[in-house]
Amino acid sequence: MTPAALPPTRRTWFRHGLSLALLAAALALGGWSPAARAQRMALPVDEPEVIKRYPHDPSAFTQGLLFRDGQLFESTGLNGRSSIRRVRLDDGQVLQKRDIAQEHFAEGLTAWKDELYLLTWTTHKVFVFDLKSFEPKREYKLPGEGWGLTHDEQHLYLSDGSAELRVLEPKTFRELRRIPVRALGQPVDQLNELEWVDGEIYANIWQADIIARIDPASGQVRGWIDLRGLRSQLPPQTRNGPRKPQAEDAPEVLNGIAWDAAGKRLFVTGKLWPTLFEIKLKRRS
Repeated sequence: MTPAALPPTRRTWFRHGLSLALLAAALALGGWSPAARAQRMALPVDEPEVIKRYPHDPSAFTQGLLFRDGQLFESTGLNGRSSIRRVRLDDGQVLQKRDIAQEHFAEGLTAWKDELYLLTWTTHKVFVFDLKSFEPKREYKLPGEGWGLTHDEQHLYLSDGSAELRVLEPKTFRELRRIPVRALGQPVDQLNELEWVDGEIYANIWQADIIARIDPASGQVRGWIDLRGLRSQLPPQTRNGPRKPQAEDAPEVLNGIAWDAAGKRLFVTGKLWPTLFEIKLKRRS
């Protein structure tokens, strides 16, 4: 994708730069001014300690990522390249794959019980597949855009690029309520891929290599995870930032969070990244 090819919500963001909320987050992480330093003290910032590196398909435009039964499940985007996949963690081999019709740009993915729920970006469809066979089971209509998806024991949580998360009933996909997401009183938008981690919602902030840790009850951001340094640990030829229009498969922004609840392991990767990282978080002093 290039900015010109994006629908208005994302194209406008490209043209006008960071939203106020995202700019505040970036300043808080950078710490360049007294106000920014105060923000950083008010909201804790974690940084990654890399525990292990795993191969990741560098052609996968990662949208959703999750860990289930010892394996990764992943959704990839772009029209004509969208898919859902089951991936072996150790070597990145794709063990199972189902392509998504060309008219759909696949987005967030989550596993609810024995089913996979897949969002689409702008075609207003949610597809449900059998977790084992990847056979389609049903679909729902989605008002608005679909970006990221996760769940707790009762509900699904959906992001659409706004500063709100939608809370949904899994069996019907009926919207129950919305959670406004705020950091120090300011809305935080561009919430993208989601993951439920020990009672918090982790949300990639699109185009920022930053994750927000969100309290699902209040919508308050409890802290930031600054993963910008991971880009320097990619192979040298792939370290550039978001890809330029002429670089078809250069690495894009960090996107993809998977949590191994049993092993307490956190995995992250990015769009078109050749590496998936297992990381441990450490508090920035």
